[in-house]
Amino acid sequence: MKTKLKICGIRNSATLQAMRTMDVDYVGFVFAPSKRRVSPEEAGEMVRVLRSEGYRTTGAFEAVGVFVNPSWEELAAIMEAAPLDVIQLHGQETPEDCRRVKMTYKGVKVFKAIPIPEGGTGWPAQELIEGLKPYADCVDAFLLDTYDPAVGGGSGRTFSWEVIPDVLRWTRSVGTELFVAGGLHPGNVTELMETYGPDGVDVSSGVESDGIKDLVKIRMFLERVKGK
Repeated sequence: MKTKLKICGIRNSATLQAMRTMDVDYVGFVFAPSKRRVSPEEAGEMVRVLRSEGYRTTGAFEAVGVFVNPSWEELAAIMEAAPLDVIQLHGQETPEDCRRVKMTYKGVKVFKAIPIPEGGTGWPAQELIEGLKPYADCVDAFLLDTYDPAVGGGSGRTFSWEVIPDVLRWTRSVGTELFVAGGLHPGNVTELMETYGPDGVDVSSGVESDGIKDLVKIRMFLERVKGK
Protein backbone atom coordinates (compact mmCIF):
# COMPACT_ATOMS: atom_id res chain seq x y z
CA MET A 1 0.00 0.00 0.00
CA LYS A 2 1.37 3.39 -1.00
CA THR A 3 1.92 5.98 1.68
CA LYS A 4 -0.68 8.74 1.59
CA LEU A 5 0.49 12.33 1.45
CA LYS A 6 -1.10 15.43 2.94
CA ILE A 7 0.23 18.92 2.26
CA CYS A 8 -1.13 21.20 4.96
CA GLY A 9 -1.37 24.94 5.34
CA ILE A 10 -2.32 25.82 1.77
CA ARG A 11 -3.26 29.50 1.62
CA ASN A 12 -3.97 30.41 -2.00
CA SER A 13 -5.34 29.06 -5.24
CA ALA A 14 -2.11 29.77 -7.13
CA THR A 15 -0.31 27.11 -5.07
CA LEU A 16 -3.08 24.62 -5.79
CA GLN A 17 -2.95 25.39 -9.49
CA ALA A 18 0.80 24.73 -9.49
CA MET A 19 0.17 21.39 -7.72
CA ARG A 20 -2.57 20.31 -10.12
CA THR A 21 -0.77 17.24 -11.52
CA MET A 22 1.01 16.15 -8.35
CA ASP A 23 0.22 12.82 -6.69
CA VAL A 24 -1.01 14.35 -3.44
CA ASP A 25 -3.88 12.72 -1.54
CA TYR A 26 -4.96 15.50 0.79
CA VAL A 27 -4.53 19.26 1.03
CA GLY A 28 -5.12 20.98 4.34
CA PHE A 29 -6.67 24.37 5.11
CA VAL A 30 -6.06 25.72 8.60
CA PHE A 31 -8.97 27.34 10.43
CA ALA A 32 -7.31 27.33 13.85
CA PRO A 33 -5.15 30.23 15.12
CA SER A 34 -2.04 30.10 12.95
CA LYS A 35 -0.02 32.19 10.51
CA ARG A 36 -1.44 29.80 7.88
CA ARG A 37 -5.05 30.44 8.85
CA VAL A 38 -7.52 31.03 6.02
CA SER A 39 -11.06 32.36 6.02
CA PRO A 40 -14.04 30.20 5.11
CA GLU A 41 -14.41 32.21 1.90
CA GLU A 42 -10.75 31.70 0.91
CA ALA A 43 -11.06 27.98 1.61
CA GLY A 44 -14.27 27.83 -0.38
CA GLU A 45 -12.54 29.27 -3.43
CA MET A 46 -9.71 26.75 -3.08
CA VAL A 47 -12.14 23.84 -2.73
CA ARG A 48 -13.79 24.99 -5.97
CA VAL A 49 -10.36 24.95 -7.65
CA LEU A 50 -9.74 21.41 -6.37
CA ARG A 51 -13.01 20.21 -7.84
CA SER A 52 -12.86 22.08 -11.12
CA GLU A 53 -12.96 20.10 -14.33
CA GLY A 54 -9.56 18.90 -15.46
CA TYR A 55 -7.85 19.86 -12.22
CA ARG A 56 -6.20 16.47 -11.87
CA THR A 57 -6.25 13.46 -14.17
CA THR A 58 -5.99 10.85 -11.40
CA GLY A 59 -8.84 12.14 -9.23
CA ALA A 60 -9.44 15.14 -6.99
CA PHE A 61 -7.38 15.85 -3.91
CA GLU A 62 -9.42 15.61 -0.73
CA ALA A 63 -9.90 18.87 1.14
CA VAL A 64 -9.07 18.79 4.86
CA GLY A 65 -10.07 21.44 7.38
CA VAL A 66 -7.83 21.74 10.45
CA PHE A 67 -9.64 22.84 13.61
CA VAL A 68 -8.85 23.25 17.30
CA ASN A 69 -11.89 22.90 19.58
CA PRO A 70 -14.31 24.42 17.05
CA SER A 71 -17.81 25.41 18.03
CA TRP A 72 -20.67 23.73 16.18
CA GLU A 73 -21.61 27.12 14.75
CA GLU A 74 -18.08 27.57 13.37
CA LEU A 75 -18.10 24.10 11.80
CA ALA A 76 -21.49 24.70 10.21
CA ALA A 77 -20.46 28.05 8.73
CA ILE A 78 -17.22 26.68 7.29
CA MET A 79 -18.81 23.54 5.89
CA GLU A 80 -21.38 25.72 4.13
CA ALA A 81 -18.71 28.00 2.63
CA ALA A 82 -16.14 25.28 1.95
CA PRO A 83 -17.59 21.75 1.81
CA LEU A 84 -14.69 19.69 3.13
CA ASP A 85 -13.94 16.01 2.65
CA VAL A 86 -12.18 15.67 6.00
CA ILE A 87 -12.54 17.43 9.35
CA GLN A 88 -9.27 17.19 11.30
CA LEU A 89 -9.58 17.91 15.02
CA HIS A 90 -6.46 19.10 16.85
CA GLY A 91 -7.83 20.09 20.25
CA GLN A 92 -9.39 18.40 23.24
CA GLU A 93 -12.34 17.07 21.28
CA THR A 94 -13.93 14.05 22.95
CA PRO A 95 -15.03 10.80 21.31
CA GLU A 96 -18.59 12.11 21.63
CA ASP A 97 -17.60 15.23 19.69
CA CYS A 98 -16.10 13.08 16.93
CA ARG A 99 -19.23 10.92 16.73
CA ARG A 100 -21.40 14.01 16.48
CA VAL A 101 -19.28 15.34 13.62
CA LYS A 102 -19.61 12.05 11.72
CA MET A 103 -23.35 11.91 12.31
CA THR A 104 -23.87 15.55 11.33
CA TYR A 105 -21.71 15.49 8.19
CA LYS A 106 -22.45 12.19 6.51
CA GLY A 107 -19.67 10.95 4.27
CA VAL A 108 -17.09 13.35 5.72
CA LYS A 109 -14.03 11.71 7.27
CA VAL A 110 -12.81 12.60 10.75
CA PHE A 111 -9.12 12.69 11.60
CA LYS A 112 -8.12 13.09 15.26
CA ALA A 113 -4.72 14.60 15.97
CA ILE A 114 -2.86 13.29 19.01
CA PRO A 115 -0.16 15.54 20.51
CA ILE A 116 3.11 13.80 21.38
CA PRO A 117 5.81 15.45 23.55
CA GLU A 118 8.76 16.73 21.56
CA GLY A 119 12.06 14.89 21.46
CA GLY A 120 12.73 12.32 24.15
CA THR A 121 10.99 9.10 25.02
CA GLY A 122 9.10 8.46 28.21
CA TRP A 123 5.51 8.12 27.02
CA PRO A 124 4.67 4.38 27.06
CA ALA A 125 2.97 3.35 23.83
CA GLN A 126 0.37 1.31 25.73
CA GLU A 127 -0.65 4.37 27.73
CA LEU A 128 -1.08 6.28 24.49
CA ILE A 129 -3.11 3.46 22.95
CA GLU A 130 -5.43 3.34 25.95
CA GLY A 131 -6.21 6.98 25.33
CA LEU A 132 -6.98 6.30 21.67
CA LYS A 133 -9.31 3.36 22.21
CA PRO A 134 -12.48 5.40 22.91
CA TYR A 135 -12.03 7.06 19.48
CA ALA A 136 -11.57 3.84 17.50
CA ASP A 137 -15.16 3.63 16.25
CA CYS A 138 -15.63 7.31 15.44
CA VAL A 139 -12.55 8.45 13.51
CA ASP A 140 -11.08 7.43 10.17
CA ALA A 141 -7.48 8.21 11.03
CA PHE A 142 -5.25 9.28 13.88
CA LEU A 143 -2.53 11.86 13.31
CA LEU A 144 0.48 11.81 15.63
CA ASP A 145 1.93 15.33 15.82
CA THR A 146 4.46 17.07 18.04
CA TYR A 147 2.77 18.91 20.89
CA ASP A 148 2.78 22.69 20.73
CA PRO A 149 1.38 24.52 23.78
CA ALA A 150 0.05 27.38 21.67
CA VAL A 151 -1.87 25.60 18.91
CA GLY A 152 -1.62 21.89 19.75
CA GLY A 153 0.32 20.95 16.61
CA GLY A 154 2.02 22.40 13.57
CA SER A 155 5.20 23.08 15.52
CA GLY A 156 7.65 22.00 12.81
CA ARG A 157 9.44 19.80 15.35
CA THR A 158 9.68 16.01 15.56
CA PHE A 159 8.63 13.70 18.38
CA SER A 160 10.21 10.39 19.33
CA TRP A 161 9.25 8.04 16.51
CA GLU A 162 9.89 4.91 18.62
CA VAL A 163 6.27 5.08 19.76
CA ILE A 164 4.98 4.52 16.20
CA PRO A 165 5.28 0.70 15.76
CA ASP A 166 3.03 -0.24 18.69
CA VAL A 167 0.49 2.42 17.83
CA LEU A 168 0.52 1.40 14.16
CA ARG A 169 -0.12 -2.25 15.01
CA TRP A 170 -3.08 -1.23 17.12
CA THR A 171 -4.60 1.20 14.58
CA ARG A 172 -4.38 -1.43 11.86
CA SER A 173 -6.01 -3.99 14.15
CA VAL A 174 -9.05 -1.71 14.52
CA GLY A 175 -9.12 -0.62 10.86
CA THR A 176 -7.99 2.98 11.41
CA GLU A 177 -5.19 4.70 9.51
CA LEU A 178 -2.19 6.32 11.17
CA PHE A 179 -0.63 9.52 9.84
CA VAL A 180 2.56 11.07 11.19
CA ALA A 181 3.32 14.81 11.25
CA GLY A 182 5.72 17.06 13.09
CA GLY A 183 9.02 18.30 11.71
CA LEU A 184 8.92 16.29 8.49
CA HIS A 185 10.87 17.52 5.47
CA PRO A 186 12.52 16.03 2.37
CA GLY A 187 15.63 15.16 4.38
CA ASN A 188 13.97 12.91 6.98
CA VAL A 189 10.74 11.53 5.55
CA THR A 190 12.49 8.60 3.83
CA GLU A 191 13.88 7.42 7.18
CA LEU A 192 10.42 7.65 8.72
CA MET A 193 8.83 5.63 5.95
CA GLU A 194 11.52 2.97 5.67
CA THR A 195 11.86 2.44 9.42
CA TYR A 196 8.27 2.85 10.62
CA GLY A 197 5.97 2.73 7.57
CA PRO A 198 2.96 4.81 8.66
CA ASP A 199 -0.12 4.86 6.47
CA GLY A 200 0.34 8.54 5.71
CA VAL A 201 2.53 11.58 6.28
CA ASP A 202 1.53 15.20 6.81
CA VAL A 203 3.85 18.12 6.05
CA SER A 204 3.54 21.89 6.24
CA SER A 205 6.55 23.97 7.29
CA GLY A 206 8.93 21.33 5.91
CA VAL A 207 7.96 22.30 2.36
CA GLU A 208 8.12 26.06 2.90
CA SER A 209 10.74 28.74 2.36
CA ASP A 210 10.34 31.92 4.40
CA GLY A 211 6.86 30.81 5.41
CA ILE A 212 5.65 30.30 1.82
CA LYS A 213 4.93 26.95 0.17
CA ASP A 214 7.95 26.06 -1.98
CA LEU A 215 7.06 24.00 -5.05
CA VAL A 216 10.60 22.64 -5.35
CA LYS A 217 10.45 21.33 -1.78
CA ILE A 218 6.96 19.94 -2.33
CA ARG A 219 8.20 18.00 -5.36
CA MET A 220 11.23 16.72 -3.43
CA PHE A 221 9.00 15.57 -0.58
CA LEU A 222 6.58 13.99 -3.04
CA GLU A 223 9.39 12.07 -4.76
CA ARG A 224 10.54 10.61 -1.45
CA VAL A 225 7.04 9.61 -0.38
CA LYS A 226 5.66 8.36 -3.70
CA GLY A 227 8.88 7.37 -5.44
CA LYS A 228 8.25 9.60 -8.43
